[in-house]
Amino acid sequence: MRIIFAGTPPFAAAALDALADAGHDIVLVLTQPDRPAGRGMKLTPSAVKQAALARGLPVRQPPSLKTPEAEAELRAAAADVMVVAAYGLILPQAVLDIPRLGCLNIHASLLPRWRGAAPIQRAILAGDAETGITIMQMDAGLDTGAMLTRTVVPISDHDTAASLHDTLAAAGATAIVAALTNLPTLVPVTQDNALATYAAKLTKEEAQLDWQQPAPALARAVRAYHPVPGAWTLLDGAPLKIWAAQAVAGSGQAGEVLRAEADQLVVACGDGALALQELQPAGSKRMSAAAFLAGRPLAAGTRFGA
Repeated sequence: MRIIFAGTPPFAAAALDALADAGHDIVLVLTQPDRPAGRGMKLTPSAVKQAALARGLPVRQPPSLKTPEAEAELRAAAADVMVVAAYGLILPQAVLDIPRLGCLNIHASLLPRWRGAAPIQRAILAGDAETGITIMQMDAGLDTGAMLTRTVVPISDHDTAASLHDTLAAAGATAIVAALTNLPTLVPVTQDNALATYAAKLTKEEAQLDWQQPAPALARAVRAYHPVPGAWTLLDGAPLKIWAAQAVAGSGQAGEVLRAEADQLVVACGDGALALQELQPAGSKRMSAAAFLAGRPLAAGTRFGA
């Protein structure tokens, strides 16, 4: 097929590579403008742009698709279908109507659960046992289009947002190739709006651990916010990132250090306790609990949090 591909992060780049490897004709790639990144805040191309340029594919980075110029270029591409994955721009109805077979979206959840910007992290936070990939026909709503295929992916107790992202990216790449192969036989299924949940964009503020919460919920938060924005707490008024933690038995005042010896750093929660396994003080590198305590001994009763 002649395909216009629209996407930005690594999740989308995996799908672009799979479509090209499957022999499809990628006639145009759309991605977000280059953004500042890294310590030097140097303008950096998106993962999709890098993948497209490596294959010699034409790339455009319009700030909007709501202009006559953008619409004209999409029409000129004469694509059979447009594939969209984590693009970051709204597609107006005029654009949705351009491809002969419409626009297909690769969404990282089992719709209608977790529509929106952060489905991977929200699934982990909620304690979902599974998530997946939905290939859907796009409409003007937010992830509301009819579903063509759904691929179930289990969530393990050790999955972080990073590891689950990689699993879902691979699943999404496989699913879109299969969907295009079987497109004439796929039957669209309307989503049940009554079952819909919304995966709101993540904020740094929400990643601050609330020690009044039960330990299992805080352990999920550490996994869900890994690597961005990173779960964190306060220690003596300074931020401290928590990269790995496990719910354990224990009781005490919420935020109180119960044990701080050798490699044991256990903090009381609203219910149970959290064993902190990997930490990162401000201005320092990530380190094990043992390395952290070697440089900063903590007495039992020390309080984390505000």
